[in-house]
Amino acid sequence: MYSRSSEPVRFERDCAAVLVPQGDEVTLPAGSAGYITQALGGSYTVFVEGNLFRIAGRDADAIGKEPPEPLVLPDGADDAAVEQLVWQQLRTCFDPEIPINVVDLGLVYEAVVHPAEAGARTVEVKMTLTAPGCGMGDILVDDVRSKLEMIPTIAEADVELVFDPPWNRNMMSEAARLETGMY
Repeated sequence: MYSRSSEPVRFERDCAAVLVPQGDEVTLPAGSAGYITQALGGSYTVFVEGNLFRIAGRDADAIGKEPPEPLVLPDGADDAAVEQLVWQQLRTCFDPEIPINVVDLGLVYEAVVHPAEAGARTVEVKMTLTAPGCGMGDILVDDVRSKLEMIPTIAEADVELVFDPPWNRNMMSEAARLETGMY
């Protein structure tokens, strides 16, 4: 959940992190202290020594949190059920600086599920960024890809970053515009 107040945190083990907004991968050592500034979609944004870092959900234990539960798909789920879960998963992907998911921000232009061999599926996603030079672009793409590949039967997620049409605030959901004051 997102909180306007910060929760103190101490790293219980060395932890992989991504420097925000540059996107550089670093390791925060055990014993580092800071504050959780955003906890959305299973990942965390933490403020440590004057910098923001993104901690992936799989590393939640390093800051004393529980990793996200594995996804479950009912036996015999059809493509429509998988597509619904795809959009649900996309709504768990957040820019580390903005407490709004990539779908409501209007960053996802399309997500298409395709049947593959032996009951597997692939998904193709076209998405953009709020700013073309965003250092977190590769990190967001990887977050989308890895979260979609957690879905049972999804063998591969192909996530393409596109800049046409360019993103603008009118692509945001009404709720997102109200949340950010960009209406």
